[in-house]
Amino acid sequence: MTDLDYTLIKRLQAELGRLRQEDISRRRSANLPSLAGPDAVQHGKALVQRVIGDYEAGLAETGGDTLAWEARQDLVEALEARLFGAGSLQALLDDENVENIDINGFQHVYVEYADGTTAKVRPIAGSDEELVETIQTLAAHEGLSARAFDVANVRVNLRLPDGSRLYAVQSVTKQPVVSIRRHRHTRVTLKDLVGLETVDQEMSELLSALVHARKNVMVAGATSAGKTTLLRALASEIGPDERILTVERSLELGLDGDIDHHPNAIAFEERLPNTEGAGAVTMAELVRDTLRMNPSRVIVGEVLGDEVVTMLNAMTQGNDGSLSTIHANSSSDVVHKIATYAIQAPERLPWEATVRLVATALDFIVFIRRIRGEEGQRRLVESVREIAGISDDGQLQTNELWGLDPSGNVVRRHGVQVRAQDELMAVGWRPNTGGWS
Repeated sequence: MTDLDYTLIKRLQAELGRLRQEDISRRRSANLPSLAGPDAVQHGKALVQRVIGDYEAGLAETGGDTLAWEARQDLVEALEARLFGAGSLQALLDDENVENIDINGFQHVYVEYADGTTAKVRPIAGSDEELVETIQTLAAHEGLSARAFDVANVRVNLRLPDGSRLYAVQSVTKQPVVSIRRHRHTRVTLKDLVGLETVDQEMSELLSALVHARKNVMVAGATSAGKTTLLRALASEIGPDERILTVERSLELGLDGDIDHHPNAIAFEERLPNTEGAGAVTMAELVRDTLRMNPSRVIVGEVLGDEVVTMLNAMTQGNDGSLSTIHANSSSDVVHKIATYAIQAPERLPWEATVRLVATALDFIVFIRRIRGEEGQRRLVESVREIAGISDDGQLQTNELWGLDPSGNVVRRHGVQVRAQDELMAVGWRPNTGGWS
């Protein structure tokens, strides 16, 4: 690939925009319908070829050097990416090996690949201003509602067309900073995770039983640990006859797009306030909304605030089988993280009340971690913890079914409690012998 001339691309993009606007005005004047779908894409590609053809004609008239074939193709791809995709980011997003993208100012672009390696790649913009313009364009056409990204709105969190999550900030840093997390496997099953050695077969069978027995499960882990992927795998065990309502800050689960497996799934997305501070729809409000819409299951994409109280209350009111994720450093840390969010909620729940609520609402905690080795990186479920009630002194009791041994290996530690074991066996699960009691 040749080095791109961003000044030229910007000039040609402006010409492309002018031609598109002229065509829209012409069709309106003639009372012709707007182009859509494949017709719009084909027309857009034709306009790109026209713009580049006119540019080449101008070079010939002034005696300039003609475009080499590779340079011409790079121009075509750059303009089509800005017309149909995520601008100059599109080439990285089209690379199936790219896992995460971090941009620290326009000139510093770092890519993390699926094998765990990291590399610095060429800039995707010609200046910080152009980088901000790219994010503004994406934000203006994103999700269920447009999102501003300017001096008054210094951060933006959005979903790209391929399902990747983009988070960007400006003004509070010396240069705009962008982080993009890829979600390459929209449809994933527990069987897939066994193949990836994220879980073993025995653990997979238990996790499947938890979903079928309608247990409330919280998936925990650090950033980029694989929480969303594991949540998708658990959701793959939900039958197509169930009505699933998902609540997320930025749409990424994509269950509503998997019509074959989840034909009756609805996705709700948080809406941020506008520049006047009005129009916000919070996660907690959306969770309450889902309870009025006849859900079989409510799935909360990631708990990051006071919606945790609403979610736990929902779990105690007959909405069994709920799933959610939370950021935590260990499975034992989850209750402390929930308590931190709960005390910030309007209910201002104290520790004792939070413990009682968790004990009543939550059934299991599954902790996943990203580990690095000589052959790259992989995700590993290193703890499955059962909520076992409250002790006489008011502390939450848990029963760790899987955990780490002193050597760092995942091993079976304890059996499921009798009552829960009976419920899991009712859906076909059978505990192993040989120390598994």
